[in-house]
Amino acid sequence: MLIAQLTDLHVRPHGVLAYGVVETNRYVEAAFKAVAALQPAADAVILSGDLVDEGMTEEYDILADLIRQHLTMPVYAIPGNHDDRETMKARLGHLPGVAEDPDFVHYAVEDLPVRLVMLDSIVPRESHGTLCPARLDFLDRTLQAAPEKPTLVVLHHPPIRCGIEHMDEINLLNADDLAAVIAKHPQVERVLCGHHHRPITARFGGTLMQVAPSVAHQVTFDLAPGAAGTFSMEPPAFLLHRFEPEGGLVSHQVYVETYPGPYPFETVPAETGTV
Repeated sequence: MLIAQLTDLHVRPHGVLAYGVVETNRYVEAAFKAVAALQPAADAVILSGDLVDEGMTEEYDILADLIRQHLTMPVYAIPGNHDDRETMKARLGHLPGVAEDPDFVHYAVEDLPVRLVMLDSIVPRESHGTLCPARLDFLDRTLQAAPEKPTLVVLHHPPIRCGIEHMDEINLLNADDLAAVIAKHPQVERVLCGHHHRPITARFGGTLMQVAPSVAHQVTFDLAPGAAGTFSMEPPAFLLHRFEPEGGLVSHQVYVETYPGPYPFETVPAETGTV
């Protein structure tokens, strides 16, 4: 099976650019079209937070319309720090699981070969994330319920320090609490995150954690101490997680845009290949 993970969409009202620069809606539509064109087709799509930019009703309605236009497979979403939990529930409550819990946007997806546990890590009106005792308890109980099934745990805020200081200041603040729960459940194949707008991989809680790049703008790669927080227009991309019982889970980074090729791997005589 194939699961596409898209993150940090930052949908804006029509005609409004994110940060005055990025036409995020166009990027989101291109990413959805790229997912829809995959062969073989994706079985599900994960949207791992920052679905919209300012938590506005209009933004969620635009996103809902883009999903309806382009994605025929199930779409599983969680909020990021740019989202408004209650508005998301009201406008995207038709998506599986989004309106299931009265307090948070967290739920489990049981009907796929890989189980999904979708977590709500947001702190309203704050950029950092946390998992309160109620959310940690939900995760622990949910993982206990299916100890033999391969599982992906999905949350917006990465529980690691990546070295980009301005992002490390707004990661998941109680990462040790999450690690303690994850370490108890060896069926967790991946912890999947967004938020950092870069592809990042690290060991965490006895398993592997992956951060997906944004389908729009990327955080500038700068590990210098004290570097200012900036973004760049590096190529948009998403992660594609492929699972088979024999080989387990393998993850690919897929670029949204198309490039020259494909070309066959054929030996070209030297005299023919010269300019």
